[in-house]
Amino acid sequence: MRAFLVSLVVLMSVASVAPAVASPEGQMSFALQVSLAPVWFDPADTTSTSVPFIVLYAVHDALVKAMPGQPMAPSLAESWTVSRDGLVYEFVLRRGVKFHNGEPLTAEDVKFSFERYRGTAASAFKARIAAVEVVDAQRVRFRFKQAWPDFMTYYGTPATGAGWIVPKKYLEKVGDDGFKRAPVGAGPYKFAAFNPGVA
Repeated sequence: MRAFLVSLVVLMSVASVAPAVASPEGQMSFALQVSLAPVWFDPADTTSTSVPFIVLYAVHDALVKAMPGQPMAPSLAESWTVSRDGLVYEFVLRRGVKFHNGEPLTAEDVKFSFERYRGTAASAFKARIAAVEVVDAQRVRFRFKQAWPDFMTYYGTPATGAGWIVPKKYLEKVGDDGFKRAPVGAGPYKFAAFNPGVA
């Protein structure tokens, strides 16, 4: 039996999501020695395996995510608080964040992204969360049926893709399949194209 090596080159152009001293220029080729599934472009379908997170960290961004030296680092959320009884988590979003298509990232996008999440642990979230509330454009509140001390372990780490945010307006316009073909995120790299090949 012949063995095939499937390689993929994901071409992404650099996108700036926050004001910087100098804007990055040019193009970066990202080569993986795995067969890439378009489902990996959509955080809603993310499994808890590590490979899809290569794409998520490049194209998308999360409220809170694991970073070097910090298992739960603030990212799109500049801060969060937990009520004394553990029933309410409130996240404050960083101001001025935009998706690659120029749309501002708001609490509506956070609520939308969470509610459409259907990946690993989706049933655990749905069983425990009473409501996700948009307080204002920069604040979103998660209300629980009972205290769930492991919420941030599931939401803010690579245990799931539930905390990764997608643009509500764009996704509603193009649909799930359209989003997998042309994902728009708020991460450091803007998706340009992907070309799977067989060696």
